[in-house]
Amino acid sequence: MSRSPLFPLLCLLLLCGSGLRAERHSKASFTLRQTTEQKYDYLIHLPEGYAADESARWPVILFLHGAGERGTQLSKVAVHGPPRLVEAGTNFPCIVVSPQCPTNQRWNDAVLLGLLDHVIAGHRVDTNRVYLTGLSMGGYGTWSLGTRHPHRFAALAPICGGGQTIDVLLADDRATELRAMPVRVFHGAQDNVVPLSESEAMVNAMRRLGNKSTELTVYPDANHDSWSVTYGNPEFFRWLLAQTRQGRFQARP
Repeated sequence: MSRSPLFPLLCLLLLCGSGLRAERHSKASFTLRQTTEQKYDYLIHLPEGYAADESARWPVILFLHGAGERGTQLSKVAVHGPPRLVEAGTNFPCIVVSPQCPTNQRWNDAVLLGLLDHVIAGHRVDTNRVYLTGLSMGGYGTWSLGTRHPHRFAALAPICGGGQTIDVLLADDRATELRAMPVRVFHGAQDNVVPLSESEAMVNAMRRLGNKSTELTVYPDANHDSWSVTYGNPEFFRWLLAQTRQGRFQARP
């Protein structure tokens, strides 16, 4: 069988190919710089006695509403949860901050942190006693913000929500803070909007990480509304306001 006159050249290329493979890719980089602006309107409740004692520092509850309260009508934020209780006359011994998520958007961690910094800068806040809670879409927001920035909060209380378990399982530099975080989770067993399995997955992830204080309360007969009974229970707020970051781990800003 006769060989092509190109055969020696092909052999040479095959022999040299293994040495060339490392150079078949060149290095490159890409940087995207974005500047965005987003506004959150919010309701704020200052406790009785706030103005009288200028030396006192007060705890803060940051409440995140559900998808149905998004928009520009701020009064909708007080339909459920702590702001509803404030409207009904409950005098919380703390500052209650209730932002409104804009129409067709979800909670944004960066904007919420900016809002929290804004409130802390303008009010006398005990930064060791900042609490995060929310329902439905706000439950998702609570899991997201709380698991990505646990050093900012003394306790988390997501209701009928869910989240990204990978944010917990690959927590890395914030794993110590997540393990020490007091967390109480609430969900209705009959929820046909957000399945109970969403809360269960996050609770299991926290326990796998080593958080032994995460508790899941399941209401056997409740559908999606598992927040009314939770926020209507004074014991819930007694537990929440009893938590503190102080001494739990090294504080960060």
